[in-house]
Amino acid sequence: MLTPSEQFMWIAIGAGLVMALLWVLQLRTKDAGVVDVGWAACLGTAAIFCGLSGEGDTARRVIIASIGGLWGYRLAWHLLTDRVLSGPEDGRYQMMREKLGSRINPVLFAFFEAQAVLVVLLSVPFVLAASDPRTGPSVFDLLGAGVWVTGLVGETIADAQLKKFKRNPDSKGKVCTVGLWRYSRHPNYFFEWLMWIGYALVATLAPWGWLAWTAPGMILFFVLKVTGIPPTEARSLRSRGDAYRQYQRTTSAFFPWFPKDDKTAPEGVS
Repeated sequence: MLTPSEQFMWIAIGAGLVMALLWVLQLRTKDAGVVDVGWAACLGTAAIFCGLSGEGDTARRVIIASIGGLWGYRLAWHLLTDRVLSGPEDGRYQMMREKLGSRINPVLFAFFEAQAVLVVLLSVPFVLAASDPRTGPSVFDLLGAGVWVTGLVGETIADAQLKKFKRNPDSKGKVCTVGLWRYSRHPNYFFEWLMWIGYALVATLAPWGWLAWTAPGMILFFVLKVTGIPPTEARSLRSRGDAYRQYQRTTSAFFPWFPKDDKTAPEGVS
């Protein structure tokens, strides 16, 4: 069994090495989207690693390894098949290449390794939960698992609704307002964040458990302000124009809520 500090050390070494190898891969493929696949897979692996090597209660270690590992590998597979293998490089990285030109690869190396640092920081709930010696499962463990399942089901439904919408030939150029997308412009991001709330709940009563809440806090910040909603909406405005502006006026950006005016919401899909 490993102490929390030893777990953090091995997670940092592993994530740093994986990101360096993926950076080398993108030199050949010219697709930096592999960093997103690696980020998700590293976090899933970190959860399983903590569950296997932690010093805490066995039941709690099984819970955190199961929900964290399933989330990470599911997301990694989705990103690999839906983005990296099925189309051109993600627009975010295309824009970086256009702006940086010949300087792109050193910048991408720093960016890839920054994702490794983020893996370590977001592993805090996994490490804390796996080190908690209290006999489990407790109410917080079960509540966290329940919230996580809710997030997984919601994200799966949102992804399926959007995918079905995109397959419809009549949806080209339209905005997705069907199903969960009627109540949030980014229900997939919301339910993803909800799963991180689940991890924090499982780790809450561990020593220093309050630190587990830094992970959903960071996820919320990045989704709302950095890599989630801002670039996604910028691309949607360029491709769908006034229809998306109307969608912005009527529909909550993140937290699901009833549209301000159903009649003015654009028909269609994304």
